[in-house]
This record gives sequence, C-alpha cells and structure tokens, in this order.
Amino acid sequence: MSFEEWKQIKLGELAIKITKGTTPTTLGERFVDSGVNYIKAEALTFDGTIDSSKFVSITPETHEKLKRSQLEEDDILFSMAGMILGKTAVVKREFLPANTNQALALIRLNKSVAFPKYIDYFMRQKSFYAYVNRSTGQSAQPNINLQEIGDLIINLPSYKKQKEIASILSCLDDKIELNRQTNQTLEAIAQALFKEWFVDFNFPGATGEMQESELGEIPKGWKVGQLGDVYRTTSGGTPSRTKMEYYVNGTIPWIKSKELDNSFITSTEERITEVALKNSSAKLLPKNSVLIAMYGATVGEIGIISMVATCNQAICAFIPNDNYPYTFIFQFLKNNKDEIISRAVGSAQQNISQDLLKRINILLPPIELLIKY
Repeated sequence: MSFEEWKQIKLGELAIKITKGTTPTTLGERFVDSGVNYIKAEALTFDGTIDSSKFVSITPETHEKLKRSQLEEDDILFSMAGMILGKTAVVKREFLPANTNQALALIRLNKSVAFPKYIDYFMRQKSFYAYVNRSTGQSAQPNINLQEIGDLIINLPSYKKQKEIASILSCLDDKIELNRQTNQTLEAIAQALFKEWFVDFNFPGATGEMQESELGEIPKGWKVGQLGDVYRTTSGGTPSRTKMEYYVNGTIPWIKSKELDNSFITSTEERITEVALKNSSAKLLPKNSVLIAMYGATVGEIGIISMVATCNQAICAFIPNDNYPYTFIFQFLKNNKDEIISRAVGSAQQNISQDLLKRINILLPPIELLIKY
C-alpha cells in the first residue's frame, strides 16, 4: 500500500461518540475511598499509559448517574484543557468499570474502520501534539472543545495497515517497559549495596577499626561533612504561563516536582523554549543531576535526569562531580528520605529549603571507595 492510498479524514468521521465527563460534585455527589474508578487528566502520561495510582473513586450509583461518560474498553481518552493539552491513552479492560471528568474527552471509535491503538499512536506524535496546542488560540488556559476534537485530521491507511503499524509500535512499547523493569531491579541492587557499604560499613577492605564522630562511631579514615560541602546545588523556575511562546514547540525538557519518581527521568510532560529559558529563572542542569522536591505533597521525592534539562522552583538540584558522583547522593537521599521529610516545615504546605538540604550531615568515605562504588 503506497502513501498515495492513505486518506486524510476527520476524527469525528471515525468516531461513534465524542463526549466528556462531569465532576460528581456538580450532581451533589462526592468521591469515596473505594468503588468505581474515576480517571482524571493527571492519570494520563505522555507515553500513552494510564497511571492507576492516580485514580480516585465514585460509588456505583454516581457512576450510573454519569452514564454519558461511562468508559468502555478501547475508548481513547484525550486531555482537552490546561497547559498539558493533548495527552492520549487507550482504556484497558482491567480499569473497568470506570468514568471520567470534563477535562478528558472520551473518543469511542467505529472499530470497523479505525483501529484504536493506531489512532492513539497517531495522536501521540509530537507533530500532532504541537499542532493541537498551536490551534487552541488560548493563552492563560489553553483548551480544545469537542467540535474541534472531531475536526482533527487523521492520516488513515487501510485497517490492515493500521493494525500492522500499531503492532510494531506496541512491540517497542513492550521493550521500553521491559527496560524499565530491568532498571528497577538494578536500582534495588544499587540501594542494597549502598546500605551494606555506607550504613552497615561492610565495605571492601573494612578492618573494623572505628572512631567517634558527631554521628556516632564511624570507620577510621571517614569524615563527617555537609551536603553543601561536596555538592553544588541550585533550583529552577517557571516561565510565565501567560506566554504561549514559552511552551509551544519547546525543545528543552522542563521537570515539575510531581514527575520525580525515585528513578531516572527520561522524558517530561512539558518542554520550554530557548526564549523561556532566557526570560525566566529556569537553568540548564547537566545530565545525571539529582533532583529533590522541596514543597507540598511531593516533598522528599527524588529523581535523576538522564539528559540536560531544566526544572521548576519547587525542586533542588544536586550537581554531581568527579569525586562525588550522582549514584552516591541519589542513594543517600533515598536512604534518608524519612528523616529529610521530618525536617519539612509549614502546616498548609510543607517545605524544605535549599539551605536546609545543604546543611544535612553526611558521612564521607575515602574517595577511592566512592569510585569503587
């Protein structure tokens, strides 16, 4: 099949339903501890998955009242409001029964002509995402309505070719997921090794000779220092949300504290432009910088950036160096997370400052041992 045989067709012509949900509170209902899954926009990721840990719940009775937005397997969810406009994901059977709110469009395709995974992959293209965001014509709060979603143009090959393309891309997604799982295993090994060497002091060459310190007995030859003595730190900034040119077609990864997931960060929900970097307090951070959230519900969460990136002002970045690599500070912060969080101040919004983080005591083993680790 040649590209000349592909069709350009409006999404609405491929769908049997394009609608959106309703917030339960507008009907006098409320969220509950358990029940029917209720999916909000923040549960959608930019890799096309739905994060079930971010689900909330409604009662079966509320679900029945919200009949219009009851989800079915293979429905496509499309984020239609806010700065993170255009995320998509296909609803899996395992999430059902489920419902959604007004920030997500529900796209139910005519599956005799449109293969859901193909349409989802097409809408996840960076060029398509950029087009959607350029077309909103909004500034402070970009959004797209149901009519505009239906008018979006899809490049459509034959149904057979749609399935073939989706199958290839799904195999790549499976490989990515396998790599993630492998990384999690390796991370667990690294954490166990850190604890054995730097907490239990069962490290190569250990003699058992100890010395007194302000942190108690430590191996002979080790020192007590502060994080700020061995790592340079900085924080970031948020380019003005009123200027679309700071975000649309951005090329520089920009990390928010909610994206810190105690592992490597390989992609970001948003990217900013060179103009945004120049006109804000956001700063370029080198690859392998270790980030920690300083404010709010995510305080204490950490991550490592696998590329040059920027971050917002709610994050403190530790810059690695030749003597003290990212692996050491990352595992130190992870191992001492509870203690760090306990230092957070404030009632309405807990926070830890960059200065507080720099003053945290840390055991400093000989450089040769760090290099070996």
